[in-house]
Amino acid sequence: RADHGLMRRAERPGAERGMSAAVEAVVIVPALLLFVVLLLSLARLALAEQSIGTAAAAGARAASLARTVGAATEQGRAAALLTLDEHDVTCLDPRIRVDASGVGRAVGTRASVSVAVDCRLNLSDLALPLVPGGIQVSASRASPVDPLRGG
Repeated sequence: RADHGLMRRAERPGAERGMSAAVEAVVIVPALLLFVVLLLSLARLALAEQSIGTAAAAGARAASLARTVGAATEQGRAAALLTLDEHDVTCLDPRIRVDASGVGRAVGTRASVSVAVDCRLNLSDLALPLVPGGIQVSASRASPVDPLRGG
């Protein structure tokens, strides 16, 4: 009678399927979670790159409207930092370089100003294997200075 009980357990069609479903879950769930976290990190990187480009463009535009090289440098840097803040981009060490030499050119001369933004993004909160704790993102944009601007 004890042998008959063993046969009944082995003959149950769902017994082996239940075990294989658990094994499948153990393999598939971590892979799926890793994929989702990787997708989130790529989305974060894409949004940050776009925001940093927008900050550089805003800085260049603000600098091109200034009347002096000093004011252009200051306004370009301030506009870039404000845009980064508005877009909730947290840079570990933001570097903003403004080339406002075009503002100092004589009236009637075509010129431009440029702003470059370098930002190190923190990715350590994602805790992905083989992904560094941070990544460097850079953008540079230029804006023309009005050649007929008033002094």
